[in-house]
Amino acid sequence: MDGVVRFAVVSNHEGQYSVWDDERPLPAGWVREGFTGARSDCLDHIGRVWIDMTPRSLRDPAIADASR
Repeated sequence: MDGVVRFAVVSNHEGQYSVWDDERPLPAGWVREGFTGARSDCLDHIGRVWIDMTPRSLRDPAIADASR
């Protein structure tokens, strides 16, 4: 490897995004979104796609009702 750390954009079931070291296993409940690159590029991507930071369970009444 060339010593450059690559990052991946990941998300969880609540529609929340994060940046994760591309070579580390993901924690339970998180999935790769298919975008990788430098940390700054991943953060820029998240800024473009994550337009509502409200957790999905609070945005979607059907999900909120199912959890009760």
